[in-house]
Amino acid sequence: MDIQNYWKATLQQNPVLMRSYFHENAVIRWHNTNEEFTLNEFIQANCEYPGKWDGKIERIERIDQVIITVTHVFSTELSFHVTSFIKVKDDKIECIDEYWGDDGEPPLWRKEKHIGTSIKKISIPLPK
Repeated sequence: MDIQNYWKATLQQNPVLMRSYFHENAVIRWHNTNEEFTLNEFIQANCEYPGKWDGKIERIERIDQVIITVTHVFSTELSFHVTSFIKVKDDKIECIDEYWGDDGEPPLWRKEKHIGTSIKKISIPLPK
């Protein structure tokens, strides 16, 4: 299972390529919103979501037949990190459990307590 090409097809919102990575009876769960999708519903949700998307896999781990990915998914207006637990059988996806989180600033209460530090430096270009 080529997980990088799976994510490429998903981010390109390519339904034909996406489908090629799955068993026809695959189940996909988005736990943050308490939703379970059939393969057709999952492809529809991904391919009909408005806008053009891009992303970058930041981490891949493999444990037996499960591939775990952490992926930064973004458009020009929105940014998310998604952690996916992808169960593979016979080189095709059988099940995905995903956890989506909005990217953003730490909450005010933590800023006020001056706890935590940035994981990575984010530079914002200044206008000329």
